[in-house]
Amino acid sequence: MVSATPSPSADGADGALPPSQVGSSDRLAPVARGLRRLLPSTFQGRLTAAFVTVIALTLLLVTIFVLNRLDDYFTQQQKTELEGRAQTINVIVQLLAQEAAGGFPVVSGDGVVHPAVVALLTDPEYAGPIADNFGQADVRLEFGFTTSEGGEPRFVPAANGLFTIALRAPPGERQARERFSQTLYFAGGSALGRYTLAVTLADPYTYRAAALANVTGLLAAITLFALGLSVIVSATLARRFTTPLRQLTDASRALAEGDLTRRVASPTPREGTSELDELARQFNTMADRLQESVEIIRRDRDRSRDFLADVSHELRTPLAALRTFNQLLMESAGDDPEARAEFLESSAGQIERLDWLAQNLLELSKLDSGLVLLDLRPDDLRAAVESAAHQLDATAARRGVALDVRLPDAPVRIRHDPPRIGQVVTNLVGNALKFTPRGGSVTVDVAATPDGARIDVADTGIGIDPGELPHIFERFYRGARSNEARGSGSGLGLAIVRSIVDMHGGGITVESGAGTGSRFSVDLPRDPRTVAGTPAAARADVATAAEGDARLAAGTVPT
Repeated sequence: MVSATPSPSADGADGALPPSQVGSSDRLAPVARGLRRLLPSTFQGRLTAAFVTVIALTLLLVTIFVLNRLDDYFTQQQKTELEGRAQTINVIVQLLAQEAAGGFPVVSGDGVVHPAVVALLTDPEYAGPIADNFGQADVRLEFGFTTSEGGEPRFVPAANGLFTIALRAPPGERQARERFSQTLYFAGGSALGRYTLAVTLADPYTYRAAALANVTGLLAAITLFALGLSVIVSATLARRFTTPLRQLTDASRALAEGDLTRRVASPTPREGTSELDELARQFNTMADRLQESVEIIRRDRDRSRDFLADVSHELRTPLAALRTFNQLLMESAGDDPEARAEFLESSAGQIERLDWLAQNLLELSKLDSGLVLLDLRPDDLRAAVESAAHQLDATAARRGVALDVRLPDAPVRIRHDPPRIGQVVTNLVGNALKFTPRGGSVTVDVAATPDGARIDVADTGIGIDPGELPHIFERFYRGARSNEARGSGSGLGLAIVRSIVDMHGGGITVESGAGTGSRFSVDLPRDPRTVAGTPAAARADVATAAEGDARLAAGTVPT
């Protein structure tokens, strides 16, 4: 029977990769983490390190290039100098050889050097100066002939023509021996016999190493000075660049901690760059808008808190009255027809008040949220004003106030939303009647203007204190609580008026004084669509506008 036993997989017994297959990135990860620890953690430090690194690499490359070029230059100069030395030795040796040969050929026809020449060149008294003084190197002299067999010149040495002269003189100041050799061939002899002299200079004394050492030292000094200067300059520049960023960081931290007045000083042209200057300006603009938004939110929160308190008070009064009436009706008063009728009438008034308050709140919410789209029509403004004003005739008669509506004879045709303009007139006239005592008067005037039309609502009422004028159009503002008439409202009517007028691209102003009455003036443009900055809700619907224009052109607009 054959049994099978599991064998270890190629990846290891436990499925893990063997060490030989572990990725190089895993092995290099600790090295990378170590290098990251060595790097500065601040932007200023990294910017300085980057500047210094770039400059150091540049200096290193320049140094290598300069030294390489200088080495080539000095090597070429050395070869030229050795050629001169070899030329000098050639002249000296040929003169000495001719003099020693005494008119005989220096090299005989069978390739043998004259014995007198051999004796001269092997005599240290004559040969030593050749290497020590003229060659400043180990000198190798070889006599022979140059033949042209085979088409190319070829040097054939003489049988006894090789002479080696060792350099014994010490090096001069700043001289050093170079480990290389150079051989030059010179033609010599006379009519008695021609020959060729090969002069080889090996391991000569030169100034090349000293010159390179001087240049290298000079470059090293310049490099160190440049690196030190680059550290100072780069640190200064990095600090100059990062100071605005640090200021932005501090200002951002202050804003995050709630200091909305913190700003960043714009750097001068000498201290920063245009990008950082623009960044500082944009940050300050953002901070200004944030502060404005927060202040608006705080004001709205405070007004909302006051408004909720006022609305709670307003709601508590009719609800308490309704609860009382209900309890009385459920008790013995319910059996008295006159009392029951009186309680029901009072309850109806309280319910009407609650309904009025709810409608105003809903209307203002729609206006503020942009849910209301105006139906702009090129109609006669007189019709909307007259209809809205006469709706309050009964209220004026009940309060004993004279209501006078003055309309021009000619039509005042502007593009507007008649129901909304009627709401403006109703709210203004209603406020005027509420604040005008019995026997007073309220006047409504409509007039055409060069830019559109104006609606004036004036009364002879108690007026408005100068300190309250800047706030009367604010939402939830109810004025001084000491005044009974003024405290009876919800503070929403004029806010609704302001919103509707703004949607039409118009403006509203008020002139008033304590005890002198008030005059509200509403200026409406001829066409809200042409007014820059008009809210989107005030822009006419395309189809409605086209239909109204056609009606206006045809003269079928009702007046």
